[in-house]
Parts: sequence; structure tokens; C-alpha cells
Amino acid sequence: MFILPRLDKMLSIEEKTSLENFLSTPYVNNSDPSPEKQSSEEAPRGLENFSLTAGHQGRSDLLEASQDIKIEGLSISVHGTFLFKNADLKISNGRRYGLVGPNGIGKSTLLKHIASRSLNIPPNIDILFCEQEVRADEASALNSVLSSDKKRSQLIEEEEVLLSEPDQTQENIDRLNQIYEQLDAMKADAAEAKACQILSGLGFDQAMQHRLTKNFSGRWRMRISLARALFIEPTLLLLDEPTNHLDLNAVIWLDNYLQKWKKTLLVVSHDQSFLDNVCTDIIHLDNQKLYYYRGNYSKVKKMLTQKKCEEQKEYEKQEKKINEMKSTGKSGRRAQEKSKELLSREQEKDAKKKEKQEPVELLKKPKDYVVKFKFPKTHNLSPPVLVLKNVTFKYPGQEYLFKEVNFGVDMKSRIAIVGPNGVGKSTFLKILLGDIQPTGGEVMRNSFLKIGRFDQHSADQFDVNLSPVAHLRTMYNLDYQECRKRLGSVGLPGFVHEIKIENLSGGQKARVALSDLVSKAPDIIVLDEPTNNLDIESIDALAEAMNSFEGGVVIVSHDERLIRETDCQLYVIENQKVAAFNGDFDDYRAELLNFLGEEIVQNPSVAASSATAGD
Repeated sequence: MFILPRLDKMLSIEEKTSLENFLSTPYVNNSDPSPEKQSSEEAPRGLENFSLTAGHQGRSDLLEASQDIKIEGLSISVHGTFLFKNADLKISNGRRYGLVGPNGIGKSTLLKHIASRSLNIPPNIDILFCEQEVRADEASALNSVLSSDKKRSQLIEEEEVLLSEPDQTQENIDRLNQIYEQLDAMKADAAEAKACQILSGLGFDQAMQHRLTKNFSGRWRMRISLARALFIEPTLLLLDEPTNHLDLNAVIWLDNYLQKWKKTLLVVSHDQSFLDNVCTDIIHLDNQKLYYYRGNYSKVKKMLTQKKCEEQKEYEKQEKKINEMKSTGKSGRRAQEKSKELLSREQEKDAKKKEKQEPVELLKKPKDYVVKFKFPKTHNLSPPVLVLKNVTFKYPGQEYLFKEVNFGVDMKSRIAIVGPNGVGKSTFLKILLGDIQPTGGEVMRNSFLKIGRFDQHSADQFDVNLSPVAHLRTMYNLDYQECRKRLGSVGLPGFVHEIKIENLSGGQKARVALSDLVSKAPDIIVLDEPTNNLDIESIDALAEAMNSFEGGVVIVSHDERLIRETDCQLYVIENQKVAAFNGDFDDYRAELLNFLGEEIVQNPSVAASSATAGD
């Protein structure tokens, strides 16, 4: 239950309205676990509060045979607030779609409704929505993946039963022959090799592949769930932020693997290089409608920028007409009605080209969603700024993670730490930050050095009973308006500035933490998977702020574009050492895929050219 503070003089009218909607709408947890394989009996949870309507969808006989999805007039609302209004959903067989748009406007909700079949999906399209970690039980990771193919498992089980019978009748022999034919058709002999390949790509070595699922953390069980989805190869695969659970090596593999995906894919992701490399089409969710574009995200992003400029010009043209009519003595209401008439005539010219004509409404002012911030000036620190000399480290009772590591960060450093899971990337950052002390060796820091950190759990360290504004005022002695300004610059909506941090979403908490990082005025920033709760616009703003930052940067990230755009030098953790990689990102990508025995679909990646060309 939220306690609404006295905000009459603090928030604008628009912010108060947004706050009231926020408080009156039940929170729908997008991470609420749902079954992997959706059916009418096992629908995604969290849809009880939604209302859904859709228009005509074509002849039922054609619908049953279709491999495409086409739903017109789709509207989805929650307690009277529309997420989709008279939108058209079109998904063609064999295309790979990226669904994009700002956080919190309904992308995950759409995936859940598709998975639940609350929409009229052709019955011969099997759908798999990968959103829940696999169950922790006695099955190994490998067997968990193999058992996900129910048909194969049933045939093998039936084969074992028939072979165990002491007397083989002709009927049994005939049935066994049928089973063998079906197993051959589905390439059952290659199933284990395929499952091992997928698990290996997602970061499971041989020992891990045979480890029981109950002995994995939730994040690793999520990887097993993703492996099962890739192994099954459903007609329509739905993925919601799949890279959030992966490290860079696994993202590189998944990116390359999905470029060869022959079935239909619909993915929500904030990873621009992933969208660029994987997707053949982009669906843009904007103003409760779905807009479709052919091409990768970088190409579409430029088109959307141009479209927004054109919409702004049309809006200004409309407002100019209204103001001109007002100056001739017409009332504001009459001027708007006259403007509607003019707009209606313009639309009627194109009416014959359209299958449907929506009611004429005045153009709304295009909403500006701008995230732009920068770090304050740094101190002029003389070296050594941050140096590790012959550092060794191990956790009690475990093997050494690092032996005799020599490493340095100066005020010009741009360093990305890479390597497979388990080699100690996050531990290495903790040593740099001083959270843990090395087992041996020396860490030298300039006595005036201020280090700032940012990761997906940063906000958990704050007093969650404070509002974002109160947090900044308490920590940095800022005045009220300066707090609001800083929070707004990182994309935190004004109406939540006075809500307790404990009641904010993950993305909103990340923005508070980002504002805290900027306010700290650090000399060196250490970022551990900073993009997990940020949208595309915020990641772009972070990259821009990092590029203009005068201090040093050390980052662990699975986001290829962020690493490229900030021109980070790669440092690889392997064999208990931390060493500069001899090559650029494409060299690292190629080396990794070659090591995994994968055919490289695209090298250099699309992301390289799009990052170089700019937006």
C-alpha cells in the first residue's frame, strides 16, 4: 500500500495525473514465473487484470492452416488504461522480429498474451515463451534439455518398454519399426550432440552439463530454460530480454546461433547489437500502436528519428493554423473543430487506399523521451591512480582465482573485462573497489581517488524508505530542484521522484542509482553489467556520458554496442591472469566462436558498422 505524500506544490498537473494512474493500477510483475511450454491449461500469470478485444481475423479454415499471425483491431487495457488501442499484430512465418519501445508500455504484456493464446493464434503454431527458470530437481542440465522434447522422450520410453518384453510379437516389431522411422525423421541420434552444443554455447562446460539442476543458481537455471527453448525449435519462439541472464561470451554465441534460426522469432531486447545482428524486422510500439519495418534496428532507428521530425512539423503546422484562426476571432474550441475539418479532408484523399478509416483527431504533440546526462569534472590525479601489484586472491577453501596479477587504471583508461562465467570478473571488480582484500600482493590507490560504482543491485544499498529526491538531498546536500533536474536527466519520470525507492520498478531504481553515481562526482567509474535494467535510450546516454567523462572506466558488460561505442580495450581473465587482449572486438568474437566450433555467420558484425556510422 502506497502512502501518497503531500505533493501539491511539488509536482506538475501532468505528473500528479501520472502518479494517480500509477497508484490506482495494480502492479503486474513481468518477472512472475510462468510455465515454459504454454498451453490453454498453463497460461502466463499476471494477466487477470487485463481486458482484451480484437477485430475480425479472417476465415477459420484459412486460419487453421496458416503459419502467420494476423490480428486486427487489437486493444489491451488494464483497469481502463490502454496499452494497445486498435493496433494490428502481424507476424509472418520465418521472420525474426525485434519488438522495441520505451520501458513499461506493454512489450512484455504482448508476449504474455500471445503465449497464453488469449489472442486467436492459428492452432498449428506451437508457441514457446521462455521466461521461467527450469525447475530445480534431480535431472542433469543435459537431461533437462533432452527431456524438453516430449515427443522424442515418449518414443524412446515406448521403445524401452517394447524391447523389455520377453516375447516379441509381430505387432511389437511393427510398432518398433514405426518408432525407429519417427526417431530417424527427427534426427534423434544427433539430439544429444545438439543439446551439448547449445549448453556449451551458453557457458556450460562438460562437468556443468552433468550437474543436477538443483545445484545451479536461478540465473544458471534460466540458461537451461533458454537451452531447452532452442533445442525444441518451436514454430514461434518468444524471448523477453534473453541477454540479461547471460555474460558476453554467451551473448556472442546466442547472437550467432539465432542468425541461423529458420523458424519465427519475436524478441524484446535493449541490446542494440543483438537486435542488429539477429532481427530481420523491427516492430515499434508507439502510442498504443504497432508499426512494422524491414531491416535491422540501426537502420530503423534512423527512420524513426526522421519520422519524429516529420510528426513534429505536422503538429507545428496544425498549431499554427489553430492560432491563426484564434487571431481572426474564433474561439479556441471552434478553431480546433475547424482544424479537425481540414485534417479530415486531407485524410479523405487517401481513404480509398485504406481498408479502414479511424475517427479524425487533432494531432498530439510528439512526446520527447530524452535521456542525457554527463559526469562532473574529475580531480587532476597524478599516477599511480589505481594499481594492482602481484595480486593473488582465493576464497576460503577454494582454488585461486588470481595469481600474481599486475593491472593498472589511469584517468584515460577505457577497459572492458571479458571472459567466461566463473573466472572471477565480478570478484576482480570488488578487489578494485576495495570491497574485498587480496590474499596476497598490493593494491595502491591515489589518496584523493574517488571511485563510483554502478550495477543492477546498486539501489539495494540505499535507504529504500526514502524517495529518490530525499536520497539525493541526504547524500549530497542538494536543493530540491537540483535533485529533480538530476533525476529527470537520467530518464526517471517526474511523478515517481517522491515515491519511496522500495516501491519503484527495477528500471526506475537503476535510474536512481545512475543519478547517485553522477552526483558522487567520481574519478574512476566501475560498472558491472550496467545495462540490465536500462532501455536503449538510457544505454545510449550512458555511452555518451562515458565518452565525455574525464576519468577512467572499468566495465564488465554483455552489451557489445556499449563496449564498441566507448572504445574499450579488452582485458581477458583466463588462467588466473588478467591480460590485455591482442585484437579488437571482432577478433575476440571470432576467436570465441572458433573455439566453440561454430560457423561465423557474420564478421565483422553489423554492430561494428552501425556503431562506426553513428545514429
